[in-house]
Amino acid sequence: MISIRCIRCFLHFSGISEALNRLRFTLELNDLRSADVVIEAIVESERCKTQIILRTRQRSLKLLAILASNTSSISITRLASQTQRPSQVIGMHFMNPPAIMKLVEIIRGTQTSDEVFATVKALAERFGKNIVCSRDFPEDIDMGMKLGTNQPMGPLQLADFIGLDICLSAMKTLHGGLGGDRYSPCPLLIQYVDAGWLGKKEGRGVLFLH
Repeated sequence: MISIRCIRCFLHFSGISEALNRLRFTLELNDLRSADVVIEAIVESERCKTQIILRTRQRSLKLLAILASNTSSISITRLASQTQRPSQVIGMHFMNPPAIMKLVEIIRGTQTSDEVFATVKALAERFGKNIVCSRDFPEDIDMGMKLGTNQPMGPLQLADFIGLDICLSAMKTLHGGLGGDRYSPCPLLIQYVDAGWLGKKEGRGVLFLH
């Protein structure tokens, strides 16, 4: 059995104790008035997030404070539209569990300012995170898959290594056997194969450009 004293020693020497001492807990939104950046990370419900963002943005934050939402699926533009300063609202989605996963997705709403985006990007980099950036829709597919799901390579890089012609043949087989539009080969894949851009073996593909 590990004693409480041993645990305290571990926390002290690992630096965790120092980090915990910097945390401040509160149930009062007004305690956020001095914050430059607030990251909302409540339940993934647009109704709940809208309520908390509306209350926080209009009553509890200083004028130029940045309000970031940890949402993985809700439109930042819609959330920001509920506030009086939509330019100060942005998405900052930490892959779970944040202490282990290295990826942060930054999502710009339609009205998110360049200054807010730059500040949040720099903050994520200070956290030691790798960053993918979106404009309220998915981007950076391979980086997201590698860092967000711990895959050795993303699906586009993998397709280049396999050969786009082989991928197309496999998709045609699946489509023929299973039917349905979800298995229909992507028109861009067909276009690349028709152009002879077959991936790594030809030096030109989705990611291989030489």
